[in-house]
Amino acid sequence: MDIVVFMLIGVVAGWLAGVLVKGSSFGLVSDLVVGVLGALIGGALFQRLGISAGGGLLGAIIVATVGAVILIVILRLINQSRMGSVRL
Repeated sequence: MDIVVFMLIGVVAGWLAGVLVKGSSFGLVSDLVVGVLGALIGGALFQRLGISAGGGLLGAIIVATVGAVILIVILRLINQSRMGSVRL
């Protein structure tokens, strides 16, 4: 049951991050990947900074969404820097 909840949190967080950063969702599988990676990033970041988003489902979604937004922004910066160096 825990893996199902973790995946649902990942989908919700990925969807929210997509809406916040891009303006729309990335699709179910991409939302799941972005959300799960975001949960790992957000969890590590919040722990490192000593921040608590509270317990429970809402806190987990907040942490995962923050991490997913950070992941998307970093990926965009990397993509822009690669594309910028190719232009003539």
